[in-house]
Amino acid sequence: MGLADRNFEVIETNGVNLRCVVEGDGPLIILMHGWPQCWYLWRHQIDPLVAQGWKVCVPDQRGYGYSECPPNIVDYRIRDLAADIDGLATALGYHEYALMIHDWGALVGWNVALLYSDRVRAVVGMSVPYGRNLDPAWCTQEFWGDNFFYWAFFCENIGGAEAHFEEDIRNSLLTVHMSASGDSGPGVDPKGKTTMLEASPEPPDELPHWMSDEDLDYYVDAYTESGFRGGLNWYRNIPYFLSDTAELEGKKIRQPSIFITGSEDPVRRMTGGRTGAEHFDDLRSVHVIEGPGHWVQIEAVDETNRLLLDFLEQFV
Repeated sequence: MGLADRNFEVIETNGVNLRCVVEGDGPLIILMHGWPQCWYLWRHQIDPLVAQGWKVCVPDQRGYGYSECPPNIVDYRIRDLAADIDGLATALGYHEYALMIHDWGALVGWNVALLYSDRVRAVVGMSVPYGRNLDPAWCTQEFWGDNFFYWAFFCENIGGAEAHFEEDIRNSLLTVHMSASGDSGPGVDPKGKTTMLEASPEPPDELPHWMSDEDLDYYVDAYTESGFRGGLNWYRNIPYFLSDTAELEGKKIRQPSIFITGSEDPVRRMTGGRTGAEHFDDLRSVHVIEGPGHWVQIEAVDETNRLLLDFLEQFV
């Protein structure tokens, strides 16, 4: 289905208005994106889910795309980000819902499953496993020494990081997408680098098979609308992430879940390949798809869709 045929609704939830794709009939599944993304990340999953019998809700999350983008860092604490998602289900008239989560959407989504455990039925997690090992020191360049780390760049350059990406939105989005993909090519030595784009490989002259000019145009339009501040503010609340959810320490995700990642996902290198299985009561399976990087749902559409649909079939 093309962009012009999508059904967009603006839904008020937890004090913000989120623009969502809402399509299909049946049990509800909410798809959560990360950075630097928007609902469009899930463009290849919506129709197959609707065909399987789901009602699909895919928001531009708080701070992204055509949804509300509060300016203050405090507006992006974990409990509000989680309440946004649960509130979408309530607004749509559902008591229970499933989740499909990726990147920052996974960091928040695993917590949605814990905070609203009586409402979340099942979880398809991608790229970022659940864990409670977010050290606030990781948001300081002092911790990393001479080796550039993008979390510290985001957290210590309020305003400057936004300006860095907004100077050339198209180049920024293409560079970040390519550098995290399975087509990234040789990495860049982070020693002595001072900005994220400087620390990323140059994007190729030709787009990869998983991104068209039209795809990139859509992302550029979305970030021209929203700017980068909202998404970066999610990172700036990492130092409070665990303290804001202290009651979840030691609790396990009880919902039936699966985890999908690409073999070349940089998050897999950052986490040492761990899956966080010790934090689950019912982790049904883990799938490492050979070849893709961070964007497994667009780099390996057929394999990803087969895995998620096989799992979700039992919940329709």
